[in-house]
Amino acid sequence: QVQLVESGGGLVQAGGSLRLSCAASGTFFRIDAMAWYRQVPGKQRELVAAINRNGGTNYVDSVKGRFTISRDNAKNTVYLRMDSLKPEDTAVYYCNVNLVHWDLTRTSSWGQGTQVTVSS
Repeated sequence: QVQLVESGGGLVQAGGSLRLSCAASGTFFRIDAMAWYRQVPGKQRELVAAINRNGGTNYVDSVKGRFTISRDNAKNTVYLRMDSLKPEDTAVYYCNVNLVHWDLTRTSSWGQGTQVTVSS
C-alpha cells in the first residue's frame, strides 16, 4: 500500500510564490519518475513538470523559467517551487509517482490534489 500526501497549496496574489510537496510512504523498492499535473474544471489533466530518478527534468512551456521541480530520494518526496505565479496557474495540482515494487512490477500512484489559486 502506498500513500502520497501533498501539501503547500493555497491562495496567493499574482507574482507570488508557493512550494508544493508530495511525500510517498509505504512498501516499494524504489520510485522512478515523479511529476506534477494540474487540472481545472472542464479540462484534461495537464503535465506541468516531471523529474527522473537522476534529476533530469522537463516542463510544459507555459511554466518554463517560473516553476522548478526537484526531489529528495532519501525522503521519497517531490517538490514544485512556483514563482511569478499567474492567474492562469490556478488549478488543482496532483503529484504522480511511478513505483517499482519488490517483485519488479510497476505502478503509478496519484496524490489527493491540492488547490492553488492565484488572484489578479
